[in-house]
Amino acid sequence: MKKIISMIVIFLLAMFFCFYRVDYYVMKPGSAYDVNQFVKVQDGDFDDKGTFNLMTVSMFQATPLALTIAYFNDYQDILELDSVRHEEESEEEYNVRQLKLMTDSQFNALHVAFQKADLPFTITYNGITVLNVLSGGAADGKIQPGDEIVEIDGQIIHKSEDLTAKLSAKKENEEVQLVLNRDDQLIDVTLTLKEIPGSEPKKIGIGITYSQSKTIKTEPNVNVDAEEIGGPSAGLMFTLEILNQLLDEDLTKGYAVAGTGEMNEDGTVGRIGGIDKKVVAAHEDGMEIFFAPDDEITEAMLSVNPDIKSNYEVAVQTAEKIGTSMKIVPVKTIDDALNYLEQLPEK
Repeated sequence: MKKIISMIVIFLLAMFFCFYRVDYYVMKPGSAYDVNQFVKVQDGDFDDKGTFNLMTVSMFQATPLALTIAYFNDYQDILELDSVRHEEESEEEYNVRQLKLMTDSQFNALHVAFQKADLPFTITYNGITVLNVLSGGAADGKIQPGDEIVEIDGQIIHKSEDLTAKLSAKKENEEVQLVLNRDDQLIDVTLTLKEIPGSEPKKIGIGITYSQSKTIKTEPNVNVDAEEIGGPSAGLMFTLEILNQLLDEDLTKGYAVAGTGEMNEDGTVGRIGGIDKKVVAAHEDGMEIFFAPDDEITEAMLSVNPDIKSNYEVAVQTAEKIGTSMKIVPVKTIDDALNYLEQLPEK
């Protein structure tokens, strides 16, 4: 009987150690993915020998076993819950925000690529997308993350400034009539304005965080199917792949090209997280060239974190540490990446 009880206790402890979720996340190297499996330009150029590859990190809510493994691994980070999600952000709201960041990244990639290719496109503004609903705010229980606000008091919202202008003219306890697009259904909602929770100084509003919702129509049409990839960090590689399919030439010159970086609407490449893990993953997956954001470290950033380094600096340090022959290339703009590829000899 004692042996049976001991075995049951050991089994339960093992189950706890392997499967119980704690309030931490683990981030570790992911994989390289050929971007052409996510991007298809109508009648595009698909016969290139090289590849553009986006890099991922794997992030998941930790178990005691995962925490133990991460603690002894140089390229696995243990993150507190608050450092991953924003204040008062639920799991659902976090996922909505990551998806919106990815959608914006795709928009910017299309915008920049078609500008570079000198091809026509049209931008349509569709109101705003709700990312987070503050607990205790006017919208709490009435608006959901992912809703699009398309109308306020009978006025159609095209840009986020339209909503801001309307709300700034109202006072506490006044009502606003909103029209929401939720899962392609229009919903009427009436809210009574109140103090925004946590606002300092005191502000009156509906208690949400939001982002501009916009779409781009291009000629030729481009289909981007990457909903499973959250965040904005694939923007640079999406831009390069779209251009590669639009132009009748192989921008890769036959190489396995990886990289990371947010693509901004003006063509600059933004800083991202987990650069060291992406370098490790790129090396393990046989990449030959790696584009890393050469972001500027400001005095304000140094005041918060004196040890902070640019993505490019961290990428170079990681490459040296793991002994990879992969070439690390700094990029501040899309032009930096294109200029490097233009001067690259054919493989």
